[in-house]
Amino acid sequence: MSDTDLGLMDARQLAALFESGAASPLEATRAAFERIDRFNAAVNAYVYLDREGAEAAARDATRRWQQGQPLSPIDGVPVSIKDLTEVAGMPTSQGSLTAPDTPSERDAPPARLLREAGAVILGKTNTPEFGWKAVTDNRVFGATANPWNTRLTPGGSSGGAAVAAALNMGVLHQGGDSGGSIRIPASFTGVFGFKPTFGWTPQWPPSTEPTLSHLGPLTRSVTDAVRMLNVIGRYDFHDPYAVRGQPEDWGMELHQGLRGLRIAYSPDLGYARVDPQVAERVREAANRLRLLGAEVEEVDPDIASPLETFKKLWFTASLVVWEGLDEEQRERLDPGLVADAHRADEWRAVDLFRALTERARLTERLEHFNQRYHLLMTPSVTIPPFALNHNVPPGSGMRDWEEWASFSYPFNLSQQPAASVPCGFTDDGLPVGFQLAGGKHDDARVLRVCHAFMSAYPPRFPDCPDPGRP
Repeated sequence: MSDTDLGLMDARQLAALFESGAASPLEATRAAFERIDRFNAAVNAYVYLDREGAEAAARDATRRWQQGQPLSPIDGVPVSIKDLTEVAGMPTSQGSLTAPDTPSERDAPPARLLREAGAVILGKTNTPEFGWKAVTDNRVFGATANPWNTRLTPGGSSGGAAVAAALNMGVLHQGGDSGGSIRIPASFTGVFGFKPTFGWTPQWPPSTEPTLSHLGPLTRSVTDAVRMLNVIGRYDFHDPYAVRGQPEDWGMELHQGLRGLRIAYSPDLGYARVDPQVAERVREAANRLRLLGAEVEEVDPDIASPLETFKKLWFTASLVVWEGLDEEQRERLDPGLVADAHRADEWRAVDLFRALTERARLTERLEHFNQRYHLLMTPSVTIPPFALNHNVPPGSGMRDWEEWASFSYPFNLSQQPAASVPCGFTDDGLPVGFQLAGGKHDDARVLRVCHAFMSAYPPRFPDCPDPGRP
């Protein structure tokens, strides 16, 4: 079997080949690096590669499979880690000129759990500075480009991971999501992205706003995401917000079908302005879910936009970063992050307290809504991908990325599970995704519906980066 063929395999297919002896983790790792060497210069998804360490890990995995003693179903499978997550022996730049370039001395929980399962860590993927925005560019490594049109953004902040998934530069990709940072790039690149219930995928050290941040997978399939979740979705005492109760098998409901499930479909949540082609693709997806057996009802969940509530918390996180740096370091920060910090500095303590109260009321409203409907369906993002190196679409009149990401951050505030599922393309050939959100701890149900849809309507992925039209 050729390296190119191996480079297109998913985790299930690789495990079957490893078990049969038809291919080895070492060959799969080299195939992943071959794809990185072919594509990464055009898209800038990876910002650090550990070829020597990955090959050593792959050799160890090869021996285990030959001896019939793999550590897990993903033993020897190539994976990537977002450059906000610490990996021992690799630098954690966080996309910031203020971060040291020395290697980390410890593994954060996702890296440790993946390493213990035998996964082969290829390297780190790009992110905006400290993950502060929903596109992926920074002053250290530059911008990550969308493989469907490299003149456009893949979204963020897990843009590097999403692009790596779209081009299969590795198989399993760890992202993080504090306001849509998994689901937005998943939608913009046409891959699957999943944000689990808060606390079910541990992280440490904590993010700047730890109660918004969820870690999860970006993959080409739900089954690959499940294999990753079965490893990283385990309790870890290091995370002060970690909770127990995760399913032993995150995919336990994948094959149950959709009959009897009540899905509320909201085209706009009552407040968002959605691009017509995005709206059309998502409405088509809602009809397809009906054909698969789900009860889909168009509804207005009757919630007010939580935009200002989210900004109060998120901009304050930027202020925390700003306050922790000296004057020289502040000069090196992304100007947008600095602007957010200055806006937060104008608020009073009572403004933040009210935001916390509003957050609690939103969570209550959404949890009550999920007593009547099993899931809530919306577009993942209001718009298609737009021009690279911009935080908002040029000429849109928007100021903040949160204005076009109206569907994602409500479910960070509520800490509920949510996924982005690829569901077609615009007339210009750009991916569109729909979002499915469930009540807290209903992760298996969300994954079940996503799997049914993607099995019936398989996504299409780019063969190589497309430079787009001038």
